[in-house]
Parts: sequence; C-alpha cells; structure tokens
Amino acid sequence: MAEKKGNEAGKKKQAKKAYKPGKMCPKCGSRMAEHADRYSCGKCGYTEFKSQKKSGA
Repeated sequence: MAEKKGNEAGKKKQAKKAYKPGKMCPKCGSRMAEHADRYSCGKCGYTEFKSQKKSGA
C-alpha cells in the first residue's frame, strides 16, 4: 500500500489553548459572544460595544 501523505502524515500536535471565560450577559445570565467590536448575547439580543481607543500620536 502507498504511504499516506498530506494532512495525516505531517500532522503536528497542537498545543491546547487555555479556557478563557467569556463575558456574562447582564439581562439573562448566559455567556456572550465576543466579536471584534462588540459583545453580543444570542439568547436575548443584548449588545455591548467595546470601547474604541484612538491613537493621537
């Protein structure tokens, strides 16, 4: 049989990521999804925007 090449032959063990607890929704108490510019709750629809820092230098 031919050797397996590609993904299976060259797989490297990936380091496990540490669990990062998310922000909790103040309305319903479920965990909120983190987006680039906001946190949003998929259960009740609550959205909280992240603060935008402007660089003046």
